[in-house]
Amino acid sequence: MPPLALSKFSQILIPMKPTRNSSSSTERPSSKKTVVSAASAEPNGKSAIRNSPSFTEPASSEKIVVSSVSAKRNGKSIASSATVMKPSAHADVSLGPHEAEMRFRLIHLWEARNPNTKVLIGQKMLLIDEEGTVIQGFVPAGRVGTFDLSAGSIYKLTNFFGSRSKYQYRVADHSATVSFSWNSSLSVLENPPVFFPVDRFRFHSYDEFRANCDSKGDLYDFVGHMKLVSGQTITDHIVLDEADISEKRHLCVHVQSLDGPVLKLYLWDQAASEFCQKFKSYGGTPSVLLVTTVNPKHLGGTLAITSMSSSRVFMDSDVQPTKDYLEWLSSNAEIANRIAAEVVTKPEAVTLEELFAYIKQETSKVAWFECTATIDDVVRGSPWYYISCGGCNSKAFKGPTSLICNNKKCVKNEVTGVPQYLTKISVYDKSEQAAFVILGDAGKELSGKHAAELVATYYESNEGVGADHCVPIPQALLDTIGQTRKFIVKVSDHNLSGKIQTITVTKILPLATTVPATSEEPGASSGLGNSAGDRARKAAEMLESSEAKRCKSG
Repeated sequence: MPPLALSKFSQILIPMKPTRNSSSSTERPSSKKTVVSAASAEPNGKSAIRNSPSFTEPASSEKIVVSSVSAKRNGKSIASSATVMKPSAHADVSLGPHEAEMRFRLIHLWEARNPNTKVLIGQKMLLIDEEGTVIQGFVPAGRVGTFDLSAGSIYKLTNFFGSRSKYQYRVADHSATVSFSWNSSLSVLENPPVFFPVDRFRFHSYDEFRANCDSKGDLYDFVGHMKLVSGQTITDHIVLDEADISEKRHLCVHVQSLDGPVLKLYLWDQAASEFCQKFKSYGGTPSVLLVTTVNPKHLGGTLAITSMSSSRVFMDSDVQPTKDYLEWLSSNAEIANRIAAEVVTKPEAVTLEELFAYIKQETSKVAWFECTATIDDVVRGSPWYYISCGGCNSKAFKGPTSLICNNKKCVKNEVTGVPQYLTKISVYDKSEQAAFVILGDAGKELSGKHAAELVATYYESNEGVGADHCVPIPQALLDTIGQTRKFIVKVSDHNLSGKIQTITVTKILPLATTVPATSEEPGASSGLGNSAGDRARKAAEMLESSEAKRCKSG
């Protein structure tokens, strides 16, 4: 994070010298900020917390926050147990087999799977010792289930192998990984004689994430405040569409760290589920979000961060860093609200030529764009609406006696049919022509009327027609021919595979009041790239990118 004149929040960033050095430990110079937080119990089960002292600035500029406990055993100080051999510290772990005893608290564990085949590779862990040093642990797939592991517990491990940590997507500083081997022995450490910190965080600022973007290097943690959740402004009444999030397997949160720029945070799978659970658990709407081990990437030409399989999610009062950030946020609301939420949601504008050039690229992924185009015609010969399930908006089908919804997640037992827009239009700008299909609410934004209203009006005026009669295109839609509009369009997987050439419109903005699209020069560039395809590629959001999915298995 950038240097702050915010005394309260900056108190959690306490410089601290490394306590041990080892040739196997990668204590390399960096500007990362690390938080080791703990609120644990003494051996007698009573909670005890004290603040650690401040130390001089280390050469690596590493910032550490430590809260620790002076634990006692049987009423005596730790020094009274001097006859016991000191266990091996994490900083002393080197490559190769070890017969020594290691003691640690298990911070977190998660499954590692092959991103393509989904085959289990093993179980990964974050382990922290009494000195606050974190090292990664690993249980091979063949031994998963052999050891009784529980996050937060303290263990004693003997016989393990120090394997070399991979450089990509590393979650700890140490160059070695503690691999559980065939003769490893693990037991819960009851009444530990010393205190083990509960957690450790390594924070990066916006500038640090940007500097390491697309590097596939170490994964750091983010803490900031939320601006938008799935496109919704943070309010006291925000409701998450968990069914939609579950189906898509992700959600997008616009976040801001202190007074830095707003960026998009994509939460996938388990992280998305954990976000929903925590979000609902708060009485009011939470403001602060901390996500661990995020991967900085260029998506659509801009910096974004994505969760990984190792990521954890914390909010307002979950851990000390979120509590401190929330206190800062409460005292600096004018800074936090400086950037309007609408500014960060607008898709990049492209011409139709650039849109098609993007679709033809082999590396293109699902994306949203803004296109300014003139409506040439409303396509005849096919229905301009469909009958949807009133519960989930999925297409409803005729059954023997009633309508049927094929959406397995729909909770409606009795389906009520509701007309929804499914209108095809042909459009053009100065560079190209295209076929758009308008769905749902986007049709109302175009015609000013709901599809159900237009259908009902027709049947009221034509009482003799049957229910199966095809309602002709209403005048409200025909009147839009010749209008120039801004369309928010989605390039789908079907477009990229060549199965469908029609582009889906998800939103239509009001009538253009600026220079119309027909006044633009063909292929005009606004500096986003040297060609139409490059410009569109940089604008793409690439929400479903396979690379992002690979990152999640890190």
